Amino acid sequence: YYRGAVGALVVFDITKHQTYDVVDRWLKELYDHAEASIVVMLVGNKTDLAEAREVPMEEAKMFADNNGLLFVETSALDSTNVEEAFETILK
Repeated sequence: YYRGAVGALVVFDITKHQTYDVVDRWLKELYDHAEASIVVMLVGNKTDLAEAREVPMEEAKMFADNNGLLFVETSALDSTNVEEAFETILK
């Protein structure tokens, strides 16, 4: 799944902190198997459920910045920033 990939989206659910807690593990697996030049974006999904948020945007953004990742929050339900995420990773 990693061979030849030029970009990757690591997605977590902003309403379930346990999905954010395993981002490090997914990044390790990604970097262990992908090309060193791969571009990675951390994506917080389900912004349409902001009232149930468990992962503060600032925390995820800081993690992304500290690890050299792009960052965006999206809602797959209402398509907020989904196209932007893919366009950004391709640029």
